[in-house]
Amino acid sequence: MARPSRFDTPQLLDAAVRLAAESGPSGVTMSAVAAAVGAPSGSLYHRFPGRSALLAEVWLRTVEGFQEGYFEALESSDDPRAGARAAARHIVAWSRTHPQEAALLLYGSHDFGHDDWPDEQLLRAEDGNMRVRAAVAALAGALGIHGRPGLDRVTLAVIDLPLSLVRRHLRGGSPLPAHAEDLAEECTGALLAGD
Repeated sequence: MARPSRFDTPQLLDAAVRLAAESGPSGVTMSAVAAAVGAPSGSLYHRFPGRSALLAEVWLRTVEGFQEGYFEALESSDDPRAGARAAARHIVAWSRTHPQEAALLLYGSHDFGHDDWPDEQLLRAEDGNMRVRAAVAALAGALGIHGRPGLDRVTLAVIDLPLSLVRRHLRGGSPLPAHAEDLAEECTGALLAGD
């Protein structure tokens, strides 16, 4: 009978997230993650064939965890404007409750070695990106907003604007103010007010 593993994959990925939040993607190495949990390096190589696979999984797990609640918020109402405001609030609220993951997402997938990811992780990333693009396009259609400028406005309202609020505080090392969710929601609502 095989001995149970002392170091499971979520534990290793949690350590990698902490390292990424503290030192950026360059701080996430196989040896650094192993040292962070007190595991032998072999524990990582048993789960990830190399650093690129580890970086891919750290990025994807974080993005997918965020997106789960984001899509839920976006689809939380029959009123598309209410869903958009809820999605903007979610970005800020999730970042407040997941500061390390939010700090990680201030980077891009290319900072996490996207071009060297295994095919399976590349497909997961593209599926997630397509789902975001489709959701934004569907929201624009539900709002009666058409054309490239309209799609850009919806993207600004439900993605870029709330992220910029989070980014400013996380990069500045200051906590998000208590009114940040309200501010994000108000700005999104203003951008998407009826034409």
